[in-house]
Amino acid sequence: MPYQFLPSAIAGGAPGANAPGTNIWTCKPSAAHPRPVILVHGTIGNQATNWQTYGPLLKNNGYCVFALTYGTYGNLPISYVAGGMGPMEQSAKQLAAFVAKVLKATGATKVDLVGHSQGTLMPQYYVRYLGGAKYVDNYISLAPLWHGTNVSAAASVLAAVGGVPVDTLVPVCVACGEFAPTSAFMGKIRAGGVVATPGVRYTNITSKYDELVVPYTSGLQSGMKNYVLQNVCAMDYTEHFEIAADRNATQIVLNTLDPAHAKPVTCSLVLPFVGGF
Repeated sequence: MPYQFLPSAIAGGAPGANAPGTNIWTCKPSAAHPRPVILVHGTIGNQATNWQTYGPLLKNNGYCVFALTYGTYGNLPISYVAGGMGPMEQSAKQLAAFVAKVLKATGATKVDLVGHSQGTLMPQYYVRYLGGAKYVDNYISLAPLWHGTNVSAAASVLAAVGGVPVDTLVPVCVACGEFAPTSAFMGKIRAGGVVATPGVRYTNITSKYDELVVPYTSGLQSGMKNYVLQNVCAMDYTEHFEIAADRNATQIVLNTLDPAHAKPVTCSLVLPFVGGF
């Protein structure tokens, strides 16, 4: 089980690939885990690169696990498929179609969502405006940005990690501009001053060392369960990317999905980008 985000993402990033344990369309949910889990990647990620940890982790724990790639453009000078680039309202429609496909294939009536970065924000449009609330039980967010973030700083870091010139990324990443606290998209997410949708169980997992969600408290939201990893484990130095492979965070996710069998977080040392061993 890899607990290192960047090395695993690079190794698992072949075009069209699935993360281990995901998108097994013959999988039928068990009585113990009746809801399939859908993994929703972040900006410049895809169904494979983002989920080299959570795919096998959840599969090994008895879940049917699915992941999609959304919001893609085909004109970036990189060797892998970069998702999360298009308008988030359009991506939410892609998520809606994928959820419907998963429910039909598995026979389930609801799903649990685990998202990272943009994958924590975009699904809320599906939940709030596209009828998703009746199909989503747990909505678990790794490095969420419920209050938005600094767009220019985030774009610079994303470009560096993705190996894309920032002047190439910014014009085509419509979603990047929608992260701004004053964007029209954020206005829709926060309309009426209430973010959480009744009937959906929200869990946020954040890091004080998040270099993209600034301040990190943008990921904390009333009406939701909020975790700051450094309050759970002082040896956790994870940042925005490694949080998607963070060993301490994985236990919180497992506990949230199956609270009847929750286990303590063991508090493992986690380093930025390269994680734990």
